[in-house]
Amino acid sequence: MVKLIRHIFTVLFFVAVGYQSHAQEQLVPAGRVAPNTKLKKGTGAKLEAARNNYISRQLDLSDAEGRKFWPLYRSYQQELTAVRILKRLNNSKAASNGTEQIDKEIYYESQLVAIRKRYRDAFAKILPPEKVSMLYKSEQEFNDELIKRLSESSERAGN
Repeated sequence: MVKLIRHIFTVLFFVAVGYQSHAQEQLVPAGRVAPNTKLKKGTGAKLEAARNNYISRQLDLSDAEGRKFWPLYRSYQQELTAVRILKRLNNSKAASNGTEQIDKEIYYESQLVAIRKRYRDAFAKILPPEKVSMLYKSEQEFNDELIKRLSESSERAGN
């Protein structure tokens, strides 16, 4: 169980680190696959590219939807990542324990929810409700599959 929790935190760390975006040339048609993902390097970038490609396949965005969606989605991920980093720092061994730490934890959780709500409304302005729903489902499915694969690989490595 401890190994699984350690792997989950590792995955979340790489997911959070990999959410940075950089301006790079677009290698695929807009709307079909997430732009700016193929040229990045490193585990976090590979994870981000895999997530974006998975979401792109699931949403089947038109070119017009993709041009509006991907910049908004990158902004969404950057805001979530910023709060997750603060939350992780709050839960580090260097952070003080007690009521203040718990209050900050609750505050960061509420910030994550507020970001998701705000962007849900923004996504709804450019995508039909079914695709907005599919976006959130796809993110969760991708994370679940990632955790499953990491768990399986750690079991193979441990045996």
